[in-house]
Amino acid sequence: MSSLRLPYYSLSPAAYRALAAAETAVEASPLGKQLVRLVFLRVSQINGCAFCVDKHARDLIRDGEDFQRINSLSTWRETGFYTARERAALAWAEAATRLEHGEVPDGVFLPLKEHFTEQEISDLGFATALMNAWNRMAIGFRQPVARAAFPD
Repeated sequence: MSSLRLPYYSLSPAAYRALAAAETAVEASPLGKQLVRLVFLRVSQINGCAFCVDKHARDLIRDGEDFQRINSLSTWRETGFYTARERAALAWAEAATRLEHGEVPDGVFLPLKEHFTEQEISDLGFATALMNAWNRMAIGFRQPVARAAFPD
């Protein structure tokens, strides 16, 4: 395990607080905290951010999310544990995180319109972008995962 390269949160407190404020705003959006946190966890899984995967899994458990849904999130397409609304959001978050083809295909964007308002789609975009920013900070600066037991 690596140690923290730099305490980025205290070296750039204004930028850190701005990201934290954006996270608070997104979690308070009409999307709902549960969906936002599922998106945060899935984006963090894709990016391989151990700190963020741990944090968001813990947040979901603390808030009463079903463990099987948390545990199966990386295979959401192969399970029946997620609603059509959640599936549309997860597909968007994955495509907007990976950007392998330089864009999010219409086939991923258009289903959002069936389940979300324009504001919610915008909020979903911010949630995805925000988590990608947090992941890049934590991974780039080697934010270590705290050793602690999950609650029962």
